[in-house]
Amino acid sequence: MTDVPPVLGVDDFALRKRCRYATVLIDAQTRRRIDVLPDRSADSLEKWLRAHPGVEVVCRDGSGAYAEAIRRALPQAVQVADRWHLWHNLCQAVVKEVAAHSACWAKATRPQDGPRAQTTQQRWHQVHDLLNQGVGLLECARRLNLALNTVKRYARVGEPERLQRAPQYRPTLVDPYRDHLRTRRAQEPAAPVMTLFHEIKALGYQGSLNLLYRYITQGRVEGDRPPISPRRLSRLILTHPDRLTNKQRQLRDDLVASCPEMIDLGDLVTGSAQLLKPSSGNDSRLDDWIATVTAADLPHLHAFTRGLAQDRDAVNAGLTLPYHNGGTEGVNTKTKRIMRQMHGRASFDLLRHRILLG
Repeated sequence: MTDVPPVLGVDDFALRKRCRYATVLIDAQTRRRIDVLPDRSADSLEKWLRAHPGVEVVCRDGSGAYAEAIRRALPQAVQVADRWHLWHNLCQAVVKEVAAHSACWAKATRPQDGPRAQTTQQRWHQVHDLLNQGVGLLECARRLNLALNTVKRYARVGEPERLQRAPQYRPTLVDPYRDHLRTRRAQEPAAPVMTLFHEIKALGYQGSLNLLYRYITQGRVEGDRPPISPRRLSRLILTHPDRLTNKQRQLRDDLVASCPEMIDLGDLVTGSAQLLKPSSGNDSRLDDWIATVTAADLPHLHAFTRGLAQDRDAVNAGLTLPYHNGGTEGVNTKTKRIMRQMHGRASFDLLRHRILLG
């Protein structure tokens, strides 16, 4: 009989992505492989747990199937939500929130007035006009011929400008010479582009004249700061300040300070990061953090907190107990290497055997 550990790690991995999945079980303390199940259903995990009594703690991700199986087979066991998955879900909510407020922090860009921006404003007014008349979301989607999720996204935004996205400019070879170009164009607004090209060429510029033309035409020289994408700004907000350069920290502070909701978002990210270090009082601190989120105008974080409420006991355990699912993720990484070596031609039994052998 398999030696059953008191702390079990459970996670799924793809046998064929988006089609077939399996479940790996390990000892979460010693990282010893215990077993591999041929699917990720609740019934399979429940059957295994009933046949192998002795598990006291189960570390898992946010899977509802695994949670239901553990509740049915081991009602007294402690379920621990993996902290990495909690942070990952928060990061996704932060990216959406930053993108929703791009009209506030992207001051370096010109107002969007193209066909796409006009369509966005028109749809926002159509959706909100119908909602003000008492029409439901599903009926709005039917009348406007839009997807229901699209209507929901328009409905939860208070003003159409918040739906605009900042242009996602990539770094270019011109960026290091932006200060020189800005100074020269301030001194001589009619300076020919060819003249500027030869000047920065002498300073070491290795790009083309066409690239410089586009850079100037996009208005990236006169802007207060080079525009960045919502994802990059999210990365600056989610990164620990000690790991940012002075320039990155200044850029993040300037952009966050341009919008009250972004200030709240930055404070909430800092508060949530402090909860990820397991401590006995983190469950009560999480209550305070959720109350702060509820009071802020951050709808994507509201959705994140609703997800926490649905799995609150496991989240509390994840923030207060030292157990985590890192070992299971490591086994999954090694499993991918094994599957690449086998080129997908071998049977599940052989794959299971190789996983258990480590």
